[in-house]
Amino acid sequence: MVLCCSIERAVDDVLARLPAHIHMASPLGLGKPNRFINALYQRIRQLPERRLTIYTALSLGRPSLGDGLQRRFLEPFVERVFGDYPELDFLADLRRDGLPSNIHVQQFFMQPGSLLHSTQAQQDYVSSNYSHAARDINAAGLNLIAQLVAAAPEQPERLSLSCNPDITLDLLPMVARRRAAGETILLLAQVHSDLPYMPGDSELSRDSFDLLIDEPERSTLFSTPNMPVDTQDHFIGLHASTLVRDGGTLQIGIGAMGDALTAALLARQADNEGYQALLADVDLSPWKSLLDKEGGIEAFAQGLYGCSEMFVNGLLVLVDAGIVRRKVHADLERQRQANAGVVQSGGVMVHGGFFLGPRSFYQRLHELSRDNLGVFNMTAISYINELFGQEELKRLQRIDARFINSAFTMTLLGAGVADQLEDGRVLSGVGGQYNFVAQGHALEGARSILILRSWREAGGEVNSNIVWEYGHCTIPRHLRDIVVTEYGIADLRGRTDAQVIEALLNIADSRFQSGLIEQAQKAGKLAGDFRLDPRFADNSPQRLQTIRTRHPHLFPEYPLGSDFSVEERDLLRALNWLKSKFKLTEMLELGKAALDAPEPAAFAAHLERMGLSQPEGLKEELFQRLLLAGLQETLPD
Repeated sequence: MVLCCSIERAVDDVLARLPAHIHMASPLGLGKPNRFINALYQRIRQLPERRLTIYTALSLGRPSLGDGLQRRFLEPFVERVFGDYPELDFLADLRRDGLPSNIHVQQFFMQPGSLLHSTQAQQDYVSSNYSHAARDINAAGLNLIAQLVAAAPEQPERLSLSCNPDITLDLLPMVARRRAAGETILLLAQVHSDLPYMPGDSELSRDSFDLLIDEPERSTLFSTPNMPVDTQDHFIGLHASTLVRDGGTLQIGIGAMGDALTAALLARQADNEGYQALLADVDLSPWKSLLDKEGGIEAFAQGLYGCSEMFVNGLLVLVDAGIVRRKVHADLERQRQANAGVVQSGGVMVHGGFFLGPRSFYQRLHELSRDNLGVFNMTAISYINELFGQEELKRLQRIDARFINSAFTMTLLGAGVADQLEDGRVLSGVGGQYNFVAQGHALEGARSILILRSWREAGGEVNSNIVWEYGHCTIPRHLRDIVVTEYGIADLRGRTDAQVIEALLNIADSRFQSGLIEQAQKAGKLAGDFRLDPRFADNSPQRLQTIRTRHPHLFPEYPLGSDFSVEERDLLRALNWLKSKFKLTEMLELGKAALDAPEPAAFAAHLERMGLSQPEGLKEELFQRLLLAGLQETLPD
């Protein structure tokens, strides 16, 4: 029978019933009961005879505020958006390598880039596929699961794993077997009043838990605000959208490139004439045979089915737009009938393992009726990320699947890099990317699509993200398939090394093509007389920007909405422009722009938001002039 108790009583009970070494698993992302975790963490800090190992992933913390203009912008925004979200105490200690010796935190996925400089986090990182995490956590000696859940007044005897059934559902049968053998393993839950109650596989009886915190959590849910989508990302999304086949299956990830893909799919459906006019301007002729066979540019007559480890905001938007609407069924016969065109009521439009998104995403789920929520089945990660286990059913459901994931680097021989730097430091984690790439090769009619920006700028220096070689890979080159940049599509499946190199050169930025050609020729992988097709010799940001100006309505800055005010959107644009100018080659231009900046009255509301209406001292006066210069340069027409 479940014990309802306070957080402190729950900590007491856990300490009393479990051995000296507590092995606690808590979901990745949103599903952590932070206040309980903090209470247990602080108690064990004071008990050197006890040990605690936390197994988790994606431990969410507020963004670093930085200093100067960045801090002035972020501080009010972070306070407004994250409110009283309870930070994880162990995360703050991890960032400064301050975990006590009797506590370890093992993560298989990190908040991207947030723990690059934490020795403790880097040393305790576990490189596991998402689908193997439950297995590995159980094998490590798991004896406590702690999770946020959702409740519904009309179902007092049921709870929903809501945002995170992903690994918990896979752990439950393992836990049951170990309990039957006499082991003590505790399941603890705390209801969060704002978590949507997701019906379906994520529902459990209250008696599934040993401990239930009797005080519902009412603090602000962690959210991920939609960030602006720039020209580079919009063209990546545009090209990727042409590979999505009507009647097929879609998996996408979080971030600006995923938002750009969603925006392009929305345009393909709602403004197909304008969408096709933009594609004609871009010129897809080099990839016509691929698109005729594998893709599509018409509006969706049959609709898509979403199967994604992360149920992202974009998938919900696509459901609302009537693009994701193909229903799949939980048994073989009904699915065969559906594939044969037999119209049936019921069914699922989206399978997801976990969700995380902006506040509007949570609010939209809250607004849906139970019947409408039923088309979203939050389920075990093993169901989504693997084919084995009900394989015949999954193959019937996942027809013409497009698994679209991001990378930050590709080698010219087709290896993808998405999780780790060359020096070994982990940015994020493998997550489910490898699983989806493997499915892209294992499923008939499926394709794995890696999307990436062809170039990046950091510290005033521009570099190619397509390189000859890299000291690490997430996706080995023998699993190369389709790669998309803002300049086009590279179909690498079944191609020779020389063909792969040429295909990737065709979608690389032209500033780096000659150097890459030279490296490939030096290695003997490209003919000495190789010449780049002239069609790809003008892969430049300027060309894309020119095309964009002819189709402005198809490039929304925030295609999925925004948590930023109008002034904040202007300020964010200006700050990004200033950041790009802080390099030696452009300091003179920046200085001139500051001198020529408009009068403060022209941007009074923006200056007030940044606390610079009445600058005090030379530093604030400089901040004001720089900000005014940035606003003048970046304000939309």
